Amino acid sequence: MRVSERAEAESAARELGVFLERRREQIAQRWADAPLFRTVFTVSRDEAVDACKAVVDALADVASTGRLEDVAAPGFDSAREQLGRMAASRARSGHTPAQIADEAAGLRTATAELLRGESPEPSGEDAREVLLALTVLMGTLRLVIMETTVNAGEELIARQRQQLLEVATPVIRLWEGVVAVPLIGTLDSARSQVVMESLLQAIVEQRARYAILDITGVPTVDSLVAQHLMKTVAAARLMGAECVVSGIRPAIAQTIVHLGIDLGTVVTRSSLADALAYALSRQGIEVSRRPAGVDPR
Repeated sequence: MRVSERAEAESAARELGVFLERRREQIAQRWADAPLFRTVFTVSRDEAVDACKAVVDALADVASTGRLEDVAAPGFDSAREQLGRMAASRARSGHTPAQIADEAAGLRTATAELLRGESPEPSGEDAREVLLALTVLMGTLRLVIMETTVNAGEELIARQRQQLLEVATPVIRLWEGVVAVPLIGTLDSARSQVVMESLLQAIVEQRARYAILDITGVPTVDSLVAQHLMKTVAAARLMGAECVVSGIRPAIAQTIVHLGIDLGTVVTRSSLADALAYALSRQGIEVSRRPAGVDPR
């Protein structure tokens, strides 16, 4: 871009910034009826207007700096909170980032109408330069909204994943002072952390003296899984509870031996029932089989 063209573009950007600042109320009133704002702020239209003003102010700040194409321009920072709120709401309604961005692009029309209305020569060169600056700025806003929508979606997925991890790793109170975590499926670092946190919290809440980690439903055990189990056992000990690992099948036992993992300091039992019997016996509770044919009543 030649020096003269760059100067004209910067001048048009500054003029656009002045226009946005001067007409923020009128622009906000028009934007408040757009789907992007109207369907999010359903309680009060004034709330939608205030949100629109915040975005218009941000655009005016960006225009005043001349950084119309820079999504990282500081002026956009103040609008991202509003945009994130709107994007998240629209995403929950089933709208894709592209659809939400298209709704943002529609905001240009209302602004362009006001801009043409106050220009003495709507078809003149100066007016076209300012309209071009508006087009560039709104295009950048579209990118910012797409970015914000994608980030909001990723945060939602992360929260849902965390919730699923918590649901998939329940801590069960089996007896007075005895809690258990039946593990099913593959263990990774994130899930292992949830297991540890949930178990330690249950130990505190239940005042448990024994905690059982049942890995009957875990398909494979590698060195990483074994390390996570050892860390959980150590953390439980620090909380004053003895940890018992149950459900070690023959194939998993062979894998542990092959990996050279030392579980000698860990109490192990072949099944959850055996682990519970061990915990009860350690508390002086005797477990015996009922003779066949004897009515329990």
